[in-house]
Amino acid sequence: MNWTIAPEPFDSSVAAALWRAYYTEVSDRWYLLHEGHPTDPEELEREIAATPGAEFQAPGGVLLVARYGGDPGGMAGVRMLDATTGELKRVFVRERLRGRGGAALLLTAAEEAARGLGAERLILDTRGDLVEARALYARHGYEETEPHNDETYADHWFTKKLTR
Repeated sequence: MNWTIAPEPFDSSVAAALWRAYYTEVSDRWYLLHEGHPTDPEELEREIAATPGAEFQAPGGVLLVARYGGDPGGMAGVRMLDATTGELKRVFVRERLRGRGGAALLLTAAEEAARGLGAERLILDTRGDLVEARALYARHGYEETEPHNDETYADHWFTKKLTR
């Protein structure tokens, strides 16, 4: 089976299902680590609904969905912060499909999409407990930097200069 990656409307049922899977995983992971229980279901629903992903639509953004053998298995979003800086968000591959190269393909596709939007660099933030994500970004040329935002759950910030 092969991966395919294509833009997807942020408000499609596929995008919504991937957003729910991503947010549930990272939220539960944080709560289990810090408070010993999964996310409260009401909080989970509130937070998923509060950030549907409208920033990932043209002209200033894009949401990419990766399919493995036709099955939606991952996503990555890019939103432009200014004329030359894009922000990478929602990089996610379903657990059952990890280790099959999808994350690297999503990063490459997101970088190409960012270039198409005018980005000369990509920035991102992530958490300390998401060690797999930090390793992925480092392997693909992202360098850890000083904070570029004050996101509550961000512990690590990265940037990558995009070449044409």
